[in-house]
Amino acid sequence: MPLYKTLTPNAQTTVKIWKITESYDELIAPITLKPQNMQRVLGMKSELHQRGFLSVRHLLAEFGYTDNDLFYDENGKPHLKDGKHISITHSFTFSGVVVSEDVVGIDIEKQRDKIGVIAHKFMDYEFEYLNKRDVDYINKLTVVWCIKESLYKLFATPGLSFLKHTLVIPFTIEEASTVSWIDYNDEKYRYQAEFLEFEGFTCAYVMP
Repeated sequence: MPLYKTLTPNAQTTVKIWKITESYDELIAPITLKPQNMQRVLGMKSELHQRGFLSVRHLLAEFGYTDNDLFYDENGKPHLKDGKHISITHSFTFSGVVVSEDVVGIDIEKQRDKIGVIAHKFMDYEFEYLNKRDVDYINKLTVVWCIKESLYKLFATPGLSFLKHTLVIPFTIEEASTVSWIDYNDEKYRYQAEFLEFEGFTCAYVMP
């Protein structure tokens, strides 16, 4: 089983990343899905999405959970029945899960030039320190997106805007961490953000 990486940013938090190399049949054979999730998988038009969904269930198993231990609230945020916090992501051939005693968010994205076209839709303040001429500009944009997506998942509040309500403090790729903020309804929330790059992908996760 290709568990790709395990990270422990602190004593309460564990991140696991899966590289999806198996076929659909190989992924589904050893796991049991709730009837509604089996129906959901069978209804997916893309095998890539099916394999992503199933790989997340393998990551749950790595944590000692089953599909039955996971449920979603009315905002689409995942929860575990034992009360621990969880966040889930998958992108193309990688998936990730973070489990913690604290609220957490995680995101994985493929590094692609086209993110530069939509940067103005999710960034404002960050343009003050990001330079289009930098060789790592696309990488940094992807880090910002991943952090903001992680914040969005963590906060799980309708109406939260990447552009208006989130910001990422200046960072370098080498530092692999920074501070991020949610400024929403006159309240400010500070989160530690950590990130890493692998095989043309970026992963970020945020914690209080």
